[in-house]
Amino acid sequence: MDFASTSELYPEDYWYRSDAYLNMDLELDLIHVIQQLHGSLDPRTVFACFGKILGQHLPIKGMQLTLDKQKFVWGRHYGIELQRTIVDKQDLFVVTYQLAAPLRPAQASILARLESMLIQPLNNALKYQSMSNQAMFDALTGLGNRYYYRQAIETALARANRFQGQVSLIVIDLDKFKQLNDCYGHKAGDFVLVGFAELINEAIRNTDQAFRLGGDEFVIITQGDAEAAKIVCQRIIDMMPKHAELIEYDIQCSLGVAESIPPQDADNLYDRADKAMYTAKADGRNCYRISGDS
Repeated sequence: MDFASTSELYPEDYWYRSDAYLNMDLELDLIHVIQQLHGSLDPRTVFACFGKILGQHLPIKGMQLTLDKQKFVWGRHYGIELQRTIVDKQDLFVVTYQLAAPLRPAQASILARLESMLIQPLNNALKYQSMSNQAMFDALTGLGNRYYYRQAIETALARANRFQGQVSLIVIDLDKFKQLNDCYGHKAGDFVLVGFAELINEAIRNTDQAFRLGGDEFVIITQGDAEAAKIVCQRIIDMMPKHAELIEYDIQCSLGVAESIPPQDADNLYDRADKAMYTAKADGRNCYRISGDS
């Protein structure tokens, strides 16, 4: 599962009538525009609001903005193409518009004025998003952190306890990781942790969530029973020899699985999976075990 930062708004979710601009007597209330653009800290919502405002005053059918790894899209993807650069103190925002008709000079002036109002609220939302990601994702591996895990497992168990689906927890520990750090240093350890996180992302399904709780301890919330979790565990074990960074340091892992049993709380589910993981270590490592608790 990939926690990439790419964001895209689909036309059917954020489409407004393209003929709104035909009423050129519609007064541009700048204070109202500013209030609308500052009304959210979600960058996608800010961009969609900007598109709605443009569609009300100009013959703009759609637009796209790309900034670093993020892509924002609003409206339709056809029409006369117009590309403009919005200059900020540190960033250049390249925006591509799709027009129903060429802009007249007065309309181009309105567009420039509205573009100048987009920068601050969009930057604010992007910074807030970045801070939120830092609070919820592990800086080294990009997986969810302990704080995010606690939120996610409580949500998953709430659904399971209402009998709205099953959930299982996989606890993973890298074998002999302390010895690796002692022999080769923490830089090598970080190299292995990043590689193992990439392996987990390749192994899990889109419905699963992966987290690094700290050190070499990882957990995966899987949607499904223990049988579904077993498939994920076996996939991880099978993929270990295919990752060069793990082969280089002879890294293996032990995994433990526990299936939620309503009414189930997060701590009990984790303890059961953790005990199963230590059973796997005792049974020779590089394997998984299923909790037998009921």
